[in-house]
Amino acid sequence: MIDRAAIRIAENHTFAADRVSGIDDNMSRSHFHPYYELYFLEDGSRSHMLDESLYKTIPGDFMIFAPYTMHHSFTEGHRPFKRIVLYFTPEALDYPLLAEKMKHASGLYHPSAPVSRMIHSLLNQILMQQEEVGELHEEYMRSSLNHLLLVILDTLNPEPKPESASRISGIIGYIDNHIGEEIRLKDLADRFYISEYYLSHEFKKHTSCTVIEYVNHTRIVKAQRMILDTSLNFTQIAAQTGFSSLTHFNRTFRKVTGMSPSDFRRSHRTV
Repeated sequence: MIDRAAIRIAENHTFAADRVSGIDDNMSRSHFHPYYELYFLEDGSRSHMLDESLYKTIPGDFMIFAPYTMHHSFTEGHRPFKRIVLYFTPEALDYPLLAEKMKHASGLYHPSAPVSRMIHSLLNQILMQQEEVGELHEEYMRSSLNHLLLVILDTLNPEPKPESASRISGIIGYIDNHIGEEIRLKDLADRFYISEYYLSHEFKKHTSCTVIEYVNHTRIVKAQRMILDTSLNFTQIAAQTGFSSLTHFNRTFRKVTGMSPSDFRRSHRTV
C-alpha cells in the first residue's frame, strides 16, 4: 500500500493526510518516524502496538504517535478496514503550549460520538484542502490542523496505557531495556516461564513479527539514533546495540533499512 502522506512529508511539507481502505495490510515490524501521526479509524477494527503496549481501536477511535515512538498497526484475521492518517511535524504547531502538550499526547483516544464526528469532519476538511491551490492554501490547512489538535487536547485525554500484565508486553519491555545485551529466545522463555514454542507463537500473534525480527529492528532503531546524535564510530555503536561483530551489524542494518550505516550517516548529514 502506497503511503501518499509519507511521500508528501518527504517532499518537505510540514503536514499531510491520506485516506486508505484495505484488507489486513499488516506491518511486519514496529517503526518510528520524526513526525507525529494521527490514525483515525473510519471502519473495521485495528490493533496497534505503541512501545510495549497493545491497543485495539473501533470506528471513531484514533491513535496519536509522537515522533520517534515505536509503533505498528495490524488486523487480526482477514478483515477490511478504512482509516485516515494525518502526519505533521513539530514545526506545523503554531502555539508553544500546544507543542508542549503534544509531546505527551501519544495513546488511544476514544471520544464520544459528537466529538468523534467533529474530529472526523476536521480531518475531511484537511483532506479536501490538501487538493486545493491558492495563495493562502497552506495557511488555511495549517489553521485547520491546529484547530483539530486544540479540539483534541482541550476535550480529550489519551486512554491510560494498560497495565503490563500481559506476558508479551512484559517481554517487549524486557527486550527494550536490555537491547544492548545478548538476547536469546531460550533465555526469554526461561525468564518468563514459558516454552520457546509458545513464546514464538504468541509474540508473532501480537506483534506480527518474530522475536528475532523485533530484536534486530529495535537494535537498528537505537543505532540510527546513535548515528544521528553521537560521533561514535560504527564499531562502538555495534557493541552498544548488542551486535556480536561489526559484520553482523552492517548486514542487519542493511537488511532492516535498505542501506549501509555509512550511507545512512551521509544521507542525514547536515550541510
